[in-house]
Amino acid sequence: MPTTKSKSILPVSGRPAETAVRELIRTLGLLERVMQPYFARHGISGSQWGLLRALHRAEAEGLNGLRQTDLSERLLIRPPSVTGALDRLERAGLVERGGSATDMRAKQVTLSPKGRQLVERVLTGHQAQIEAVMGGLKKNEQADLHRLLIQLRKHLEQFLAHNMSANAG
Repeated sequence: MPTTKSKSILPVSGRPAETAVRELIRTLGLLERVMQPYFARHGISGSQWGLLRALHRAEAEGLNGLRQTDLSERLLIRPPSVTGALDRLERAGLVERGGSATDMRAKQVTLSPKGRQLVERVLTGHQAQIEAVMGGLKKNEQADLHRLLIQLRKHLEQFLAHNMSANAG
């Protein structure tokens, strides 16, 4: 009589949170692999694009650059990582760092004219790239995904705030 091994693996439907997190991580990894060649064509990395785009958005908001700590907070990147990426962008002539008018210890980061031109060049094809990346989902599915991601982000922000206040006391 043949023996069969009994596996004590829960069905996928029994672990929705775990499988959702795993799938999100895999999807983010694939998204990075898809976007990396796109940014490489412009001579930058995805993380460098994030910094350049944040500075570009700040300009659109009427701000004259951002402090490094502001960039770190906007992008949820640790300050040493921001510093390293900014060093590379500054060497490439894409950003400029100067003193802050309000805090002499802080460095104000702005796009250089060359950086501004690069952002404009990237943006000319950016919408088409985003549409191609998101093309696997219908418009209403993209809207649903956006809504769910906002809901998850807000939950994580509250979770983090609660844990930080619990650890502080």
